[in-house]
Amino acid sequence: MNDRAIQSIPAYPAEQFQVEIGANMGDGLSVLDELVLDDIYQLAPTATAKRLGLISGTDGQFYVAQDTELGTVGAQLHLDSAVTLMPQSGDNVEALVMVEVDPEGLIAAIYLVPMMPMEVAQPYTLVRAEQDSARRKLAQLACVSFTRGTRITMATGAQKPIEDLKPGDRILTRDEGVQELRWIGQSTARAVGRMAPVLIRAGVLNNAADLLVSPDHRLLVYQRRDEFGTGCPELLVRARDLVNGDSVQVLDGGFVDYFQLLFDRHHIVYAEGIAAESLFLDPVTQSALPHEILDRMSPNLGEQHRRDAHGVDLNKALLDRPDAVSLLKRASLR
Repeated sequence: MNDRAIQSIPAYPAEQFQVEIGANMGDGLSVLDELVLDDIYQLAPTATAKRLGLISGTDGQFYVAQDTELGTVGAQLHLDSAVTLMPQSGDNVEALVMVEVDPEGLIAAIYLVPMMPMEVAQPYTLVRAEQDSARRKLAQLACVSFTRGTRITMATGAQKPIEDLKPGDRILTRDEGVQELRWIGQSTARAVGRMAPVLIRAGVLNNAADLLVSPDHRLLVYQRRDEFGTGCPELLVRARDLVNGDSVQVLDGGFVDYFQLLFDRHHIVYAEGIAAESLFLDPVTQSALPHEILDRMSPNLGEQHRRDAHGVDLNKALLDRPDAVSLLKRASLR
């Protein structure tokens, strides 16, 4: 299996999300054909979201990744549907239903993947269930994005707000100099759960100003001294793995405008002076692109979009220390 990308998404086993009132009373969450609108679900009192590791293969299929808390490593996953759940109070919750199958193609497990936090004591009414939007919503979870106001370094060295960029603009990249921007995506999301952006305060990683990015956005840190024992000077670090509640925080609440930058291949650009990745195109994120753009990019999808060309993904376990952020900064300065 030639893996293109690994995502880590919070999920609940179906048996922890059961119908309390309705046609399927007593049953756990099921597949689209068996769902009944207006059934009222509730999370079990002991329910806890766990990490579902997701690999997207070049064949367009999904599999359970090795770094997972749920499922059988290597098992195939099907994206069954997207559902909308209406709580007794508060905003609707958008979620995905994913199905793990065994080698014979039979259902082995079903998972609820919420796009925002859920409460265990809250009744949720199923008000919508469909397949058409499922891929697009999964892409929203996976796309690396900058936020409105982020200044991107242009070919001239000038910095330009990301919302003012347009296709054809010439942007400075760390790996291949000046490159033309092929597409810029924009979406507005509720800044909660997996969609809440991460704030990296000015100066924390030698950035000139505050930087606000999507939680899975990878930043490139060049180590002048190998502080983490990776054997590689170039590290890719997920923003969410840097969160310490102080100099790096999750900004939860309200809405956020996200922007995605796409080039002919995966590049490292400069945002507020920090080296950060452009949109990584793979079988998960490609659903976020317009068809005319995707048709042009697809022939070179595997060859042109590779993260490992830019450095080593720094394992979260190596960052599980109170001084991790300051250590990264020191490593880049020595």
